[in-house]
Amino acid sequence: MIRKLEDEDIESVMDIWLYGNMQAHWFINADYWRRNYEIVCRDIKGSDVRVYEKDGKIAGFIGLNDDYIEGIFVACGCRSEGIGKELIDFAKTEHKHLSLAVYEKNARAISFYKKEGFSVAKIRTDKDTGETEFLMEWNKRI
Repeated sequence: MIRKLEDEDIESVMDIWLYGNMQAHWFINADYWRRNYEIVCRDIKGSDVRVYEKDGKIAGFIGLNDDYIEGIFVACGCRSEGIGKELIDFAKTEHKHLSLAVYEKNARAISFYKKEGFSVAKIRTDKDTGETEFLMEWNKRI
């Protein structure tokens, strides 16, 4: 079930965020994610975040800022179960256009987004990490 983030979800969402980033972005020092934890925790409370609840627990979430996907995260033990696809599909029903940034070295995520109809629109360098990232876009076909 996909629903809006509630205050009692914050701890679970932030755990998924932290460990998801450290696993998917092995090429960035884990201290970077730990240093940003409190900032993200504060910001996430006022953001448009939808959680995927499975068996009474948060299994994943998507953060949206208008048509921009701030991130999609799925708990480690729940990956490859279609949760990320369901979260993307939810966003697609709410938007005609979506964009996101993904690190070039995160090949698994790039493959996932391409399979979901996203294409690389721009290549840039993330000013905070120095890593190359792809700006990817999706447009609803009418």
